Amino acid sequence: MNKSLSATMHHAQRIFIKVPEITVYFWIIKVLTTGMGEVFSDYLVKHINPLIAVAFGGIGLVSSLVLQFSVRRYVTWIYWLVVVMVSIFGTMVADVMHVGLGIPYLVSTTFFAVALTIIFITWYAIEKTLSIHSIYSRRREAFYWSTVLGTFALGTAAGDMTAYTMHLGYFSSGILFTVLLAIPALGYWLFGLNGIFAFWFAYIMTRPVGASFSDWISVSHSRGGLGLGEGPVSFGLTIIILLFVGYLAASRRDVNAEPTESVMR
Repeated sequence: MNKSLSATMHHAQRIFIKVPEITVYFWIIKVLTTGMGEVFSDYLVKHINPLIAVAFGGIGLVSSLVLQFSVRRYVTWIYWLVVVMVSIFGTMVADVMHVGLGIPYLVSTTFFAVALTIIFITWYAIEKTLSIHSIYSRRREAFYWSTVLGTFALGTAAGDMTAYTMHLGYFSSGILFTVLLAIPALGYWLFGLNGIFAFWFAYIMTRPVGASFSDWISVSHSRGGLGLGEGPVSFGLTIIILLFVGYLAASRRDVNAEPTESVMR
């Protein structure tokens, strides 16, 4: 393949990449969406019929995914809308397994960990890469969003497991997962840890970090929290998310400049 043809292919792939550049803004919004999804899911199931809440969550997720798959390139607000809906519905799925079906958090955490591992193995076996900067085909995008949903469900179950089963409480759980979140970042920057592995490890950890701290802020004093309530915390986080997403949409700081396999930079 000559250089001009290779450059043309790379340019075409860059145009059609469907995910944002991984910057500090990405990680900030990611943590905010995990917290918002956790508390808003709890708010919904407490204020309307849980079955209706789950149905609304599922419809919202499917609708946002249809919108995401209908566009040909990365669009900031559409991408983060899907992440928010995944966060809300992923929380509901994990909670249904425990509250609705009576499955212990340890079992659900193990189940989601195995399911996520299967998704990763299948994705790599078919596509030969797990890099999010290679998401420029529908099949890879389907693998990507399946993985994202799995990470949210796993993170929710793991956070609840440490808070309840291990009796750490929300705040201590948040600290624990923050330390775990720092491991791949330090490993990548200081010791040359594989960027793709580091990214997905960190991505999984952001879920229980955001969920644990948002629960701690929202739940009552009797449950070890600050007692601000799910409604106000959900609203506050939504406003902050909208501000960040609006800034990125206007500045385009999250648009990939060049295709790359390194996803932690």
